[in-house]
Amino acid sequence: MEFLDPPFMQRALIAAVLVGVIAPAVGIYLVQRRQALMGDGIGHIAMTGVGLGFLLSTSPVWMATAVAVVGAVVMELIRWYGRTRGDIALAMLFYGGMAGGVLLINLSDTGSNANLTSYLFGSLSTVSDEDITAIWLLAAFVLLVTLGLRRQLFAVSQDEEFARVTGLPVRALNLLVAVTAAVTVTVAMRVVGLLLVSALMVVPVAAAQQISRSFKVTFVLSVVIGTAVTLAGTVTSYYQDVPPGATIVLLAIAVFVALTLLATPLAKRRARRTEATSGECTLEVPASRPAADELRV
Repeated sequence: MEFLDPPFMQRALIAAVLVGVIAPAVGIYLVQRRQALMGDGIGHIAMTGVGLGFLLSTSPVWMATAVAVVGAVVMELIRWYGRTRGDIALAMLFYGGMAGGVLLINLSDTGSNANLTSYLFGSLSTVSDEDITAIWLLAAFVLLVTLGLRRQLFAVSQDEEFARVTGLPVRALNLLVAVTAAVTVTVAMRVVGLLLVSALMVVPVAAAQQISRSFKVTFVLSVVIGTAVTLAGTVTSYYQDVPPGATIVLLAIAVFVALTLLATPLAKRRARRTEATSGECTLEVPASRPAADELRV
């Protein structure tokens, strides 16, 4: 277990565990809302926050969090009140956020494109003690929201109109999901990078859905998958000297493919069992009995 000796690996593993837990915890609500690409839009606009952090000589993580939260809120407001559709708002976040990040980091005295690359694709060696503190605090917020309000968030994600009729504050909960997603993106950017964080929010959930039909089981299983692939990817990147973000995402996709292949025969076997059970429970009515519409209670 020599990979536990370097201090930077200890920090990287802590960050990986936290990211592996919270990314699917938020992603399951985005998948239910059919907003799987929301993480990409937020990730791109968070690049502006990273560049602004270097320009102002402040923490890029906290600055990226602030900018990503503002961007997520603006995106939700455009979806509600604007005439443009949600995909146009996402496109604006994609291109504007990326351009702003590249421009600002090149205007700063301490930043460079090399610094920006570590935030785009993740970097184990650059996770600092300050980053770990920020990740702990932000991850605690994400878990508090996704677990404490899971029933309300699930209801809104499934059917907004029904949730509104039952008295839930739908707009406030939608904003909370957007803010939580923005926080998750900035937490994960040090491990998997801003360009790949959306995959970690979506792929473990999609993999869990292959073998589960229950929201609770899917939630737990996706968190287990997310934690496993982030840890495995982090350790693999240490020994093989490969990018951690790309390794983690490819491992998640491999798990998805494996569970998909496993789910197909299980689904067929379950269907056969259901047919057999329904056949055994079918009662044949003798010809001598009266027809159903002639029976009286």
